[in-house]
Amino acid sequence: MDQVKALTVLDGRYKRLTESLRDIFSEYGLIRHRVIVEACWLEFIIDDLGFATPKEGWKEAVREISETFSEAGALRVKEIESTTNHDVKAVEYYIKEKLAEKGYADIREWTHFACTSDDINNTAYALMIDKGRTEVLTVMEALVSGVETMAKEWRAKPMMSRTHGQPATPTTVGKELVNFAWRLRREMKHLEAVDIGAKMNGATGGYNAHTAAFPEVDWIAAGERFVRDYLKVSPLYYTTQINPNSYIAEALHSMVRSASIIIDLDRDMWGYVSLGYFKQRTKAGEVGSSTMPHKVNPIDFENSEGNLGLAISMMDHLAVKLLNSRFQRDLTDSTVLRNMGALFGYVIIGLKNTIKGMGKMELNEAAMLADLDGNQELLAEPIQTVMRVYGEENPYEKLKALTRGVRITEEEMTAFIDSLEMVPEVAKARLRELTPARYVGLAAEQVDHYFSHKE
Repeated sequence: MDQVKALTVLDGRYKRLTESLRDIFSEYGLIRHRVIVEACWLEFIIDDLGFATPKEGWKEAVREISETFSEAGALRVKEIESTTNHDVKAVEYYIKEKLAEKGYADIREWTHFACTSDDINNTAYALMIDKGRTEVLTVMEALVSGVETMAKEWRAKPMMSRTHGQPATPTTVGKELVNFAWRLRREMKHLEAVDIGAKMNGATGGYNAHTAAFPEVDWIAAGERFVRDYLKVSPLYYTTQINPNSYIAEALHSMVRSASIIIDLDRDMWGYVSLGYFKQRTKAGEVGSSTMPHKVNPIDFENSEGNLGLAISMMDHLAVKLLNSRFQRDLTDSTVLRNMGALFGYVIIGLKNTIKGMGKMELNEAAMLADLDGNQELLAEPIQTVMRVYGEENPYEKLKALTRGVRITEEEMTAFIDSLEMVPEVAKARLRELTPARYVGLAAEQVDHYFSHKE
């Protein structure tokens, strides 16, 4: 009943597809990452900066608080928050409570030292988004690897292209799939290269409280060490109270491009199924239509397109909104950031449905060859090009008169080739051997080129 009554599909219908994101972006995930940051900061100011000299075992005790954090801990934090009405302060009090239980009450007040809430939030989100990115890249790798496998298998299978929806110069299935693989791998490199940054510099970004307490400390260098060495992300030096979120915008814009490319793939595969170029493997018991028993609908590609469309809308909004904050801080980013898990969820659902759809594809070579044979006019392009080489008069215009808007037979095309006056017999013989299925240029070689140059 939890799934049936879920408010969104992420925790309802598609819950099984988003399980990997649950411990990252849920309320529990956010609280857990806040605890991780608070514990790391406490360890840093004692171990690196030497502000306290607690008794033996303190470091293990502090680390245990974050490393063993569980759902029960998250519930305790929420219980504290019901009194504080402040989520980050509740985390601070939770850690202090745990330190007291472990016999380290003397270092409790070093928890959250000189921090503003967003010192904890922006670092927590940096860790979360880094993990979310890994999840997306993992599923994208599965998708692209599958597309590449199909491209290799069908590298030389001829297929009629369609430009503006009309019959056009033939290609191969492998070459068209490699196009998508190359585009997606390019975006994967961009997403992987996004430099995730975080700040730990106080209420308005100037280390004010820090220097008031310890003016002798090089706080800029200290903040850099903490973010870089303890959290393993890049330090930000120039901020207001909040992270400027440029890295989030970069990551989301990269994911927008990836999602758009996958929608392009979804629509093409949907179209090829409609044309009969691909059949879909059926599964016993599944129903394609509530009234038409014969139907096998390409629902996985449609599902992917719909969910990726939702993801793009959310990512576009967050990528723009999160770059803005009134003066040194307003809270509009906080409520928006809480939807980060939702947009990652829609991306993952879209990716997994495309993988599912691609996994059902069976090549219908007979249908593709029949389409090619039924469009002899596709040879107008190579014939008029050869006519130009040998000085035949008005080559384009003659082929246009012969083929535009009509279907012609192989015999009619052969007769036209025979009538050419300037083209030598050896070239005519080569043109007579040409068929739409053989007129694929270097499409198969382009597939080979892709794999030979793939890093």
